[in-house]
This record gives sequence, C-alpha cells and structure tokens, in this order.
Amino acid sequence: MDIKEKLKLYLDQYLKPAKKSTFKEGTFANFVDYECCSENIDTFIKKNKDENTFQMKLFRLIDERGLKDADVYNKVNIDRRLFSKIRGNKDYHPSKETIILFGLALDLNEEEIEDLLSSASYSLPMNTTFDLIIRFCFKEHIYDVDTVNNFLYDYNCKLLNE
Repeated sequence: MDIKEKLKLYLDQYLKPAKKSTFKEGTFANFVDYECCSENIDTFIKKNKDENTFQMKLFRLIDERGLKDADVYNKVNIDRRLFSKIRGNKDYHPSKETIILFGLALDLNEEEIEDLLSSASYSLPMNTTFDLIIRFCFKEHIYDVDTVNNFLYDYNCKLLNE
C-alpha cells in the first residue's frame, strides 16, 4: 500500500465530525458569583500555570538535537527575522502553521508535536482534515514540507508556508 492510500485510510478511520456545543450564550454568567471566586481563580492560575513556554520548549528541542538555529529555520523556509522575534521575545505567540513547520524541521514524533503545539495553546484535533493530515505525517515520520503540502493540496486544505 502506498503512502497516499495509507493517508486515505487514516482519514477515513479518524476523521470525526465536530461536536456541537449545547452551551447557550449568557447562561454561565447566571450561575457564577464572580466576587466569591476571584481569589480562587488567582490561586488556581498561580498553582497551575506552566512556565515551560513555547520558546523554552522550542530551543530545548533544538539544543537536544544538536542543531544550529539556521539549520532549523532554513529547512522549512521560516524567515530569519521571525525566528529572531521568537528567540528574543518569550511572550511571542507564533501561528499554528509556524509551530508545525518547526516540528517538521526538528523531525518531531506525534507526541512531541502535540506537546510543542500545546505549549502555545494549539492542538491537532481529530475533526479536521488538515489536522489529521498533519498528525498522520508526524506519525509516519514524513518531514518534507513539499510532501506534506502535496497531501494537504490533495485534500483541498490550506498549505503550509503560504
């Protein structure tokens, strides 16, 4: 079975429709007493906030693989200025596509790309063709941007690096 047939089977197996929310606008405000819980929220945030930022995780992965910055951003055609912005600003929030490109450049596995995406509040849900194709590529260790873009193109998805 070739890789395109394998991708089609993967999409057929895992692509699930998005669940509709039953939450009605304004209903949450009816049940919450904001004054009583503001201290609890502050405590919760301080206790649970992960200080392991996207920036920290990215540069740790680069170091662990013994790569130079230029090796990473050149492999997937990320602008050097954007890379410098990420290196210099710990609060910089890159796009999901940029993080996916870094994952491809670093040859991350499925778990590692999920972790890196999560550090910037993104994920690869199982209800969109784009995300399933990206997940499939990391699962199958397909790190060539042109190959990934060909898969995305075949399924009429937005391409990386557009």
